[in-house]
This record gives sequence, C-alpha cells and structure tokens, in this order.
Amino acid sequence: MAFIDYYSILGLDKKATAEDIKKAYRKLARKLHPDLNPNDKEAQKKFQQLNEANAVLSDSEKRKKYDTYGKDWERGEEYEKYQQTQNQFRNQQQQSQNDFGGGDFSDFFSSMFGRQSGRRPQASFRGQDIQAELQLSLEQAYATHQQTFTINGKSIRITIPAGIAHGQTIKLPGKGVKGVNNGPNGDLYITFNIINTPLFKRVGNDLFITKEIDLYTAVLGGEITLDTLQGKLKLNVSPGTQNGTKVRLKAKGFPLYKKENQFGDLYVTYQVVIPKELNEKQKQLFTELHKLSK
Repeated sequence: MAFIDYYSILGLDKKATAEDIKKAYRKLARKLHPDLNPNDKEAQKKFQQLNEANAVLSDSEKRKKYDTYGKDWERGEEYEKYQQTQNQFRNQQQQSQNDFGGGDFSDFFSSMFGRQSGRRPQASFRGQDIQAELQLSLEQAYATHQQTFTINGKSIRITIPAGIAHGQTIKLPGKGVKGVNNGPNGDLYITFNIINTPLFKRVGNDLFITKEIDLYTAVLGGEITLDTLQGKLKLNVSPGTQNGTKVRLKAKGFPLYKKENQFGDLYVTYQVVIPKELNEKQKQLFTELHKLSK
C-alpha cells in the first residue's frame, strides 16, 4: 500500500497554514471539479485525491496524526499504538472545511483514519469570470451608444457611456460562466480598445488636430472651417500666424466619462502651406514684397 503525500497533492509543504490549505484546495477544486470535466477520468481521479488530502490536512487532529505517522505508517511501534485508537473514527462522518463533494477514499486514507461513513452533498460554487476586449473608433467612444456582441454563445447588449477611455475596463455582474450546482455566475469584464483617427489624437480628455492654412491666410488672417467631433466650427485666424502656432479651444475636446456636459479641450496646430507653383504675376508680387521688406 503506497504512501500518499497529501501536501504534494495540494502543492504545499508541511509549513502550510490552515488558510494556505483552504486556498490551495479551493483553487484546485474549481479546476478539477467533475461538473467542469465531465469526460476527463484523470481529472476526476485527481479531484478524489484532492478531497482526500483536504479531508486530512484541514482537520487539525487528522493532520497531526498524519504528520506523525504518515510516512512510516507500515512500521513502528507508534503506528501500532495509533491503529488501536483509529476505530473511534470509523463511524464519524467526514469533517472538513471544504464545501465540495466527497467520494470514496483510498486504502491509505482508510488505513490511517478508518472508513468514513456518509457523503457530503455537492455544494455550489461560483462560475469563472470572463475577460473580453471590445474595439471602438474615436467617434464611437465620443457618444453614448448601445452595442450588441456575442460571447460564450450568448448575445449581450450593453450601453457604452460617452468618454470611455482606452484600456478602461467595465464589469458586467453575472455575465460570466454559469455557476455549478446553482452557484452564482461569474462576471464579465470588458476592456475597451479605442482607435485614434487620422484626423484626431486623443490624450486623456483633450483632442489634438493639425490644420493646414494657406500662406495668404497666415499672413493676412481670415476665417477657416474646422471639422470637429462636435461638427463643423468657424475659426478666426489672426494675421501673422506662424507655422506651428497652437491654439486652444476650451471645452471642444472629448466628453468626460459619466459627467454630463463636461468636455476636455481641443488643441489646433496650424501648418502653413507654402505655394509650390506660382504664375509670373504672383512671382513679381512676391519679388516686390521681398524688396519692400528690405
């Protein structure tokens, strides 16, 4: 009859605390539970061993005896003395800190602790959480809207608030994996991937755009039309505007997440376009301007 190392089954050593044992058991039980591995005989075997290990190590008296006699259970005067007292445990129902199903125990367990009568009912436990990613354009993230998508075969419709940030995660309670034995469902976590457009760059709640203006408007000033996420906007350019000049348009940027009528700013950088093809008359005028500037 082979010795069974219960600590190894739980991935622990003898220094493990009661809380360590509880956490290790619950983590492995979720992974190996027969309801989640219906056709995996190896997983079912490991689940049985896991229950057995937990039944011993989560009980302070059983753990003490296991630590004392376990490795030398087939020999030694101390073990023989212990065998004389084990009958008192034969009719006791299994007492352990776990809430998962029991099942038959190995010959090693029965030899050490006696046959355990009764079987604990299968208890419920929470389903696993699901992590998902949803990609949005900058225009989509700008306005509150609804989207429907399918995950785990289920169609889910969600409302996405305006101002959702790149990398932001929202939680949908109960939309994860279904719980076992009427246990609560897991949660669904959606992380958003916001794609900047070629026109705008978003930094926090501010937007940045580069606007080309012709040389004549830069020199003389004038009115231009700017495309924004709020629609078309008329903008006055000051005379003598230099290439690379940046202007700030307050509250014309991105909406603040879940804050009604609050926006970041829009920063416009002017790029002055130098004419490449001039007719003779234009060249003469520029030549005269050049002479006057001297």
